[in-house]
Amino acid sequence: MENKYKYIVNPISGQGAGRLTPPEIDRYATELHLDYEIVSTESPGHAIDLAQQAAAAGFGYVIAVGGDGTSNEVLNGIMQAWNQGFRDTTMGIIGVGRGNDFAFGFGILPGIEEGFKVIQKNQPRSVDVGIIVGGDFPRGRYFGNGVGIGFDAVVGFEAAKLTRVHGFLNYVVAALRTIFLYFQAPTLRIEFDNKVINQPSLMVSIMNGRRMGGGFMMAPQAVTDDGLLDLCIAGQVSRMGILLLIPKFMKGTQATHAQIKTGNAKKINIFAMDGTLPAHADGETICVACKELTVEIIKQPIKILCG
Repeated sequence: MENKYKYIVNPISGQGAGRLTPPEIDRYATELHLDYEIVSTESPGHAIDLAQQAAAAGFGYVIAVGGDGTSNEVLNGIMQAWNQGFRDTTMGIIGVGRGNDFAFGFGILPGIEEGFKVIQKNQPRSVDVGIIVGGDFPRGRYFGNGVGIGFDAVVGFEAAKLTRVHGFLNYVVAALRTIFLYFQAPTLRIEFDNKVINQPSLMVSIMNGRRMGGGFMMAPQAVTDDGLLDLCIAGQVSRMGILLLIPKFMKGTQATHAQIKTGNAKKINIFAMDGTLPAHADGETICVACKELTVEIIKQPIKILCG
């Protein structure tokens, strides 16, 4: 079954765009003479089970069809199978979600046609996978793109509430709303690779990929197979300061700002000395208010079809 493809479709991704994809997948996969199956998810977390079962059953390729959340679930299912010794499954992505930042990190443009171009090329690359431990996931949650703690996480929570605004604009509006909701930075202790930072920190981004929120370049220099996480820490910034930082994050030039610290690490421990940590991984909520998180990179455990 090493050449068999399992397409895992999230029908509610991209404001329901996912529901329209199976006939298109049928057409492209038939044209390429692929041996394939298509299955749709029925509830949150379902793609984890479907991906784990497909990998354990010997499918050579498991393709996430949806947004960042679908990709994250499929990654977690493949990693669960990897931990059980099933290590021959390659992940693929067809980005039809709202942000498609996970796909962007691996060079995959949004849309079914672009996704199938990558599948047709069939150039798998061994890539790093992150794991975050804490909050709602004491045993850990895997991620492919990145973790947002603080301001970034609250933007994601707010973006999910904005059902009438789509795409990158959704995140921009959410960021503007968050300026008035989350502006008092908690004091954090951040430990990474023999360094310790104790300071008020409005936001901590820990990236494997480069982009969050559909257009914010949190780690413009990040490489997905170097065995390192890219760290971006924003200290206490005024509301006007946040507003002025947004364009810098869109261009990826935030490192020049006095309140921004960057670095690389294999493992990062974060403690809230006062206040709490809201956090997400690949857009999936890790916690709304926790006190301690550990983030680590696993060097190249799996392969992903990259653009």
